[in-house]
Amino acid sequence: MNIKDLFLKLLSYKSITPNDAGSLDFIEKYMAGFNAVRIDKKDTKNLLLYKEFGDGEHLCFAGHVDVVPPGNGWNSDPFVPLVKDGYIYARGAQDMKSGVCAFLQACKNVTNFRGTLSIVLTSDEEGDGKFGTIEVLKYLKNKNFLPDFAIVAEPTCTEVFGDTIKIGRRGSINGVLEVFGKQGHAAYPEKSLNPIDLISPLMDKLAGHNFDDGDENFTPSQLVITYIRSGMEVTNVTPGHLKLMFNVRNSTKTDKEDIQKYIEDLFSGLDFKLTLFQGAKPFVTNRDSKIVKLLQDTTYKMTRQKPILSTSGGTSDARLFAQFGVKTVELGVINDRIHAIDERCKLTEVEDLEKIFKKTIENF
Repeated sequence: MNIKDLFLKLLSYKSITPNDAGSLDFIEKYMAGFNAVRIDKKDTKNLLLYKEFGDGEHLCFAGHVDVVPPGNGWNSDPFVPLVKDGYIYARGAQDMKSGVCAFLQACKNVTNFRGTLSIVLTSDEEGDGKFGTIEVLKYLKNKNFLPDFAIVAEPTCTEVFGDTIKIGRRGSINGVLEVFGKQGHAAYPEKSLNPIDLISPLMDKLAGHNFDDGDENFTPSQLVITYIRSGMEVTNVTPGHLKLMFNVRNSTKTDKEDIQKYIEDLFSGLDFKLTLFQGAKPFVTNRDSKIVKLLQDTTYKMTRQKPILSTSGGTSDARLFAQFGVKTVELGVINDRIHAIDERCKLTEVEDLEKIFKKTIENF
C-alpha cells in the first residue's frame, strides 16, 4: 500500500473520541513484523508496536487516531476523503492522521537502523485522555522499556511545511475564583456588600497579569479571564456572589503555588474561595539534545526550511512522555484547519513528512 492509499484508508475510519472505529486493528495488521501489545482500558483503545533492530537507542513515534466531531457545514462527507487540487479533505486530515500515516510508513519501510523502534497510538487524545497514552507509558515503565527519545507527529507548522518544530509545551492551569458579599436592594447600597465593587479595584492586577517574563523557550505565563458572572440579571438587586474563571498557560518558571500565593495576597481581606486545577504541566526539551538537532537538520535538508523551535499552542500527549523523562519533540504538517470545517491537508506534506521521519531513523 502506498502512502496515499494508507492516508485515505486511515481517514475513512469514523474514529470520533474515544472510538478507534477499528483503525487500530487495521494498523496492527498493516505493521506486520512489529510486536503488538494492546493496552485498552475502559472505553479507550491503545496500541503499542515495537521492533528491535539492534542494541542501539530506543526511538518512539507517537500519535492518536481519534478525531473531534466534524460539525455541520462540510462541502463533502468528512469521513469519505475527497481528493481535490492536491489536497485531501476529511476530518483528521491535519490532526493528526497525516502524522500517523507518515510515521507508520516510515517505520514500515526502514532499512538501516540499529536500535529499537516503537509506536504508541491511542483513541483518546482529543478527550480527557485519562486512559490513553499515559497507560502505555505506565506499561513501558513497568517493563523497563521506556524510550530514550520520542517524536509526536502533531501538526506543528504554521505558514509552510517544515517551518516549526515543537520542543516543549506550556502547561495549563485552570482557576475558579468566587467572591462573597451581601445581597441587598440596589436603592440601599450602604446595606449591602457588592462583590463587583470589591473586585473592581483589583482587576487591573488580575486581568492579563504576567507571572513571569518568559525566556527563550516560553512566552510569559499570563492570566486570561474567561468568565465572569454575578447577580440575577435584574436591575434592583445588589448581588451577593461573584464567580470568575481563568486560565494560565504556564511556563516552567511559574507553577500552581505561585498563582495561588499571588491571588491569595491580592484578595487578602475579602471573603473568597479559590480553586486551581493543573490540567497539564509544562515541559521543554533541550535545544542541543540529539533528537532536536537531528530532526531540525533533517527537516532543513529535506525542505530547505530552517524550522524554528517553539513551545506555542495548546497541550498534547508529548507532555506525558516528558513526565516519564523521555526527550520529546513534535513535528507534523501545517495546522491551519485543525478542528475546522473542511479540514484538509496536502498529500505532498504527508509524503515529505514520511521522508523526514525515515531519514531521521536512518541517521539516528
